[in-house]
Amino acid sequence: SDLLEQVQQLSESLGLSGRAERGADGSPSYTCESAEIFFTKTIQPKLRVYLTQNENKTMSENERAAQFPFRSFFSVSEELTEKDSETFVERLRMVFQELAEYRPLELLRSQRQRADYFLIKQARVVAMTSTHAAIARAHLISLGFQYDNLVVEEAGQMREIDTFIPLLLQQGETNDDSATRSRLKRVCLLGDHNQLPPVIKNMTFARYSNMDQSLFARLIRLGVPCIELDKQGRARPEIAALYNWRYRSLGNMEHVVSAEQFRLANPGFARTLQFVNVEDFQGKGETTPTAFFYQNVGEAEYVVALFQFMVLIGYPSDSISILTTYNGQKELVSDIVEQRCGEGTPLAGVRPGAISTVDQYQGQQNDYILLSLVRTESIGHLRDIRRLVVAVSRARYGLFAFGRYDLFASHHELEKVLSSFDDGLPSPNATRKLELILNETYPSNRSTKDNPTDGDKTLFVVEDVGQMGAIVHQMQEDILQQE
Repeated sequence: SDLLEQVQQLSESLGLSGRAERGADGSPSYTCESAEIFFTKTIQPKLRVYLTQNENKTMSENERAAQFPFRSFFSVSEELTEKDSETFVERLRMVFQELAEYRPLELLRSQRQRADYFLIKQARVVAMTSTHAAIARAHLISLGFQYDNLVVEEAGQMREIDTFIPLLLQQGETNDDSATRSRLKRVCLLGDHNQLPPVIKNMTFARYSNMDQSLFARLIRLGVPCIELDKQGRARPEIAALYNWRYRSLGNMEHVVSAEQFRLANPGFARTLQFVNVEDFQGKGETTPTAFFYQNVGEAEYVVALFQFMVLIGYPSDSISILTTYNGQKELVSDIVEQRCGEGTPLAGVRPGAISTVDQYQGQQNDYILLSLVRTESIGHLRDIRRLVVAVSRARYGLFAFGRYDLFASHHELEKVLSSFDDGLPSPNATRKLELILNETYPSNRSTKDNPTDGDKTLFVVEDVGQMGAIVHQMQEDILQQE
């Protein structure tokens, strides 16, 4: 409407229309179509005459101003420099050029028609899921959709057939021999075969038909040349050590070593990362209210209490994510958060950045991750090391895993990761209990190399989930008394 208003004012300045031609509300009478006719029949001839006369470089500024046909519209005084003249002419052309691009939107009334127009004529990058590609394939082909390059994100987690569908969203081109060939010039698959594969719910198909193998993983297995990243820029080096052994020569980018946010310690914690051993809570470890619906009340209470502790000392709640390896535990954690941070509590309405399963959180990250491993009788599907790699690679600054240490450490598949939690510690066995630094709030200027107990700070070893809950309860009571 702003562009059409400018066209209306231009017409009025030339004496071709007046206020009477405007709408009842003062809106311009021009449309994109009539504006194009106005430009072709009126503006272009005037510009052509003026530019022909202006070819004389010896023309004075007064003469140029006198011959300029749009003096009133641009409020030109008695003088007009050559540079200003070129600027005004270019502004006019840009107005009508932009209106010409909008003209199809006047003809296309429905939102679907306009979206199709932008898709075919204007879009330079089109993003969609593989599921939508399958649904919309026939429609895209009927529109004449064309593209030369294809980038597939998270290709390592897509089934092979899902990877092929985006390759076939356009008609092929016919050459002189009447043979049809694809106009696609480049396909780039981005993924990580060391993380989770496609989800196949039928275990028979997954195990015996290899349907859980992605095209990305197949090409890697067959030795197709690939580019493997050799630097990570997400996490602190000590967190990256949990999973960098799964990759070939994975180092650290400079900023994760030198940047201030990576050099500062996590306030309230003695360590950057820790595996916290959780024994039976009220005589129970893992439970299954229904088949395959695994829960662990002790771990759920522990991670929620730690989340409360972090928020109470100043951590932004959205910088903390709670992850678990089972849907049952995710539901349990969500319920406890609703109770502990519900109405009438000091943390009413406060929620973590995410409460999710490891599988659903692949491809995402957060500053601090609280991880619940749930199982106490067998390690379950965490036996797949790729799932554990995903779990420990989501954190940037801090990672705290809760589980039955002896159970997971007894399996050689997980030994490499669990031992990395204890690297550089003089007595690993003493670190199975959560170590907090009291009297410290977020943010803190303490460096990761500083002694965490310097000054008035106190190292406090949390014995169990009950004690953690008592600490949080007392902190909330102190807040209520202050109010």
